[in-house]
Amino acid sequence: MSADDVPDPPSRPSRAGRDLRAAIGVGVVLGAAVILSLLMVRFVFIGIAAAAALVSTIELAQAVRRAAGIRVSLVPVLVGGQAMMWLSWPFGLRGILISFAITVLGCLVWRFRDGIDGYLRDVTASVFTAAYVPLFTAFAAMLVRPEDGAFRALVFLICVVASDTGGYAFGVLFGKHPMAPVISPKKSWEGFGGSMVGGVLAGVLSVWLLLDGQWWMGALVGAALVCSATVGDLMESVIKRDLGIKDMGNLLPGHGGLMDRMDSLLPSAPLAWMMLFWLIPS
Repeated sequence: MSADDVPDPPSRPSRAGRDLRAAIGVGVVLGAAVILSLLMVRFVFIGIAAAAALVSTIELAQAVRRAAGIRVSLVPVLVGGQAMMWLSWPFGLRGILISFAITVLGCLVWRFRDGIDGYLRDVTASVFTAAYVPLFTAFAAMLVRPEDGAFRALVFLICVVASDTGGYAFGVLFGKHPMAPVISPKKSWEGFGGSMVGGVLAGVLSVWLLLDGQWWMGALVGAALVCSATVGDLMESVIKRDLGIKDMGNLLPGHGGLMDRMDSLLPSAPLAWMMLFWLIPS
């Protein structure tokens, strides 16, 4: 066999358990699409967020159905979730909350068709899914409403990505003390320290350069989003361990499902919206 006939070695997973090259490639493509949407026509970002919420909702509903036999009322959750996303632009918080309330009512009624057994269990899962995915994502969409909304959304994304990157780097290089060994054995306090360094630095620079805010405002935003991103990561780890699954899906090479990439972003979105509009009113 000649050298040209020797097959390329398979991609090896990183210490985090992922195909690192595939994960980086997918991350770059997704990041570029989001940044371009914000810099060119910020309204397009709502469409990207709405699509991400729709796919993630389906992945979560399918995962709980496969693993635990729980039936999420997918139709009202998907329709209501899209209403939350798109009504966030003209009506803001009022549009989101009214859409969520109607979605909950829709889930309660839709589940009638499957009888009595498991009603409370399935309705609870449906309401949880509606709150966890589209409701949280709608706050990210609300970030882009004001004139400087593209920059607000970028601050949110930059801080969360910096938190994830810093946590991954410090965890791989220095991680020795588990943060939550039962929930996520690979998450370490050293990694959390790296997340804090990356997130705070990103917050200071992005708030200062993009929103003309004070350095301490950026530090507060960055630190808060590091905490919410870490909690979000742990939350999804708990859900997946409870269901006995590794990933929510397999849509993205090196990442699992799209829902597996939304874990840090989901709880961070409402916190970013609240803090940015509190510290730097539009």
